[in-house]
Amino acid sequence: MNGRRAHGQLRRSQVITTFGPGALIDLPNDSAIVAGLDTWGSESSLQGIDEPRLAAKLRDMTGVSNPRLYAPPPEPEGWQEKQRGIGAWRFPEWFVVQDSGPPARSNVRSRRLVHRTALDNGRFEKRPVVATRFVRACRRGHVDDIDWFRFVHGPDDPCRRALWLDERGTSGDLAEQIVRCECGKSRRMHEATDLASFPLGDCRGARPWLGRHANEECGEPCRLLIRTASNAWFPQVVSVLSLPDRASEVDEAVEELWNHLQIVQDANGLGFLKAHPEVANRLAPFSDEEVLEAIAVRRSGGTDAERPIKHVELDALLAVPEGYGDDVPIDPDFHARRLPESVWRRSARLDAVESVIQVHRLREVLALAGFTRLEPVMPNVDGEYESDVERAEIALEPAWFPAMENRGEGVLLVLRSGAVANWLDRDEVKQRLDELNAGHMAWARDRGSERPFPGGPYILLHTLSHLLIQSLSMRCGYPAASIRERIFVDAQAKRYALLLYTASPDAEGTLGGLVQEARRIDDHVGYALRAAALCSNDPVCAEHVPGHSMEERWLHGAACHGCTLIAETSCEMRNEYLDRALVVPTLHAAGAALFAAP
Repeated sequence: MNGRRAHGQLRRSQVITTFGPGALIDLPNDSAIVAGLDTWGSESSLQGIDEPRLAAKLRDMTGVSNPRLYAPPPEPEGWQEKQRGIGAWRFPEWFVVQDSGPPARSNVRSRRLVHRTALDNGRFEKRPVVATRFVRACRRGHVDDIDWFRFVHGPDDPCRRALWLDERGTSGDLAEQIVRCECGKSRRMHEATDLASFPLGDCRGARPWLGRHANEECGEPCRLLIRTASNAWFPQVVSVLSLPDRASEVDEAVEELWNHLQIVQDANGLGFLKAHPEVANRLAPFSDEEVLEAIAVRRSGGTDAERPIKHVELDALLAVPEGYGDDVPIDPDFHARRLPESVWRRSARLDAVESVIQVHRLREVLALAGFTRLEPVMPNVDGEYESDVERAEIALEPAWFPAMENRGEGVLLVLRSGAVANWLDRDEVKQRLDELNAGHMAWARDRGSERPFPGGPYILLHTLSHLLIQSLSMRCGYPAASIRERIFVDAQAKRYALLLYTASPDAEGTLGGLVQEARRIDDHVGYALRAAALCSNDPVCAEHVPGHSMEERWLHGAACHGCTLIAETSCEMRNEYLDRALVVPTLHAAGAALFAAP
């Protein structure tokens, strides 16, 4: 990092999901690393975003006492407007001279490898240079230049003569690239991937996105990282839907009626008290199960504030009234109606579906909490990260987090709890889930992860979601990459649902193309089942056993790019935990599916 800022443009949404603080980017004339929040200017110059539930989750996740949310600074509207933006420091500090030098031998392209301090106005001996594509990083998110002298000579050789990068062929393969010193010593780049010999040394905790002197203690072994590789930056994004907090409404009602409800022990006692008009009218919007749960929480002195994000969202979604959504919305951020069953239930294939809900208006808020490199850290099935999960900070002393608002529409599909329970009791399903769990355990051992197995209902809904996205995209007017999923699995309350939605930060809403497809959900499920029954890669795809995967596809059952995998912008779990054998009968597992053969 040479203290000079690079210049370029990014969309505001990209700062949250793709190129946030710590990300490595290529600008038209520079290679850079996006700077931390300390370069974004004062909070007074940024647009605040109000979402208390998301702020509370960030507080629990990061330990910041009073986190605030701000949108990234917008692009100036004209040349007269004061320039605002996000800092991006030039990185790395080693460059490759573009003009070839004398070849080390025939059919080899040799180029000088030079440090920033050897450049004059961005050039070396009047020749153009480009940043080297190799850097080193550790699993804690630190990133640094490779010590090329140490890599070639070893830790004890003081030689500092000129270095050259010799390239054979045109493939760019690491085995065909050699770093050579004028003293005669050389080393192939593929040796940098050998973790056993620690060729890149231990990490010194460099955090160039936070400043030149922002190093912290580390000592992890460094690994080779290609600047433009997909594993150079994995964001940890927390998202919530701006929905009414159903639990808070129940708690408020129970609090008001506590003098009456404090003696209630079961549903019979609650029913007896509902004979009182005051109690009956106040509790009319809520089910007996919701009221009893709130009473239990109130009696134990506990709080409902720690409920998972998705459970609170599902409460609000399932509580919407029946209708067609043509009434005037009261809440500009949320408007949904349960579609009458006579409209969407047209065949026996939807026997496992309990209800279909049209979400006409939807507001989603996303915030960037941190990031990792080399390996992503995914949220659990409830959409939350553990408080002790490893992450790199996006500011020296975080006090606020970058966030963005999306508005759109969606369709919620709710499964019958009884159908899921009967499905889980079948021997074929248990055997298939054992195979999927074996793959998960192999994956966890390979990476030293403690992530729990998500369970059969989640994999079932996740796979069905991917299949429906492919069907919906052909009729709703939105490409598949713009339709996103949100899987709801509340095993304790036996509630299972999936939300398919589209949202954009550039508009107040969408045109209704997706939400109206809820009326034709029978057709979409039928198409999804027919498409998933036979993959173009069968029988190889259908016979894939995750626990004995030669290609180490531990987290996939019968799933591949020919049938189930979709764009990662749409998937909440990075295309992991998928198996169409749980949705529809396949060649290898005919009895593990929830739905019958099409």
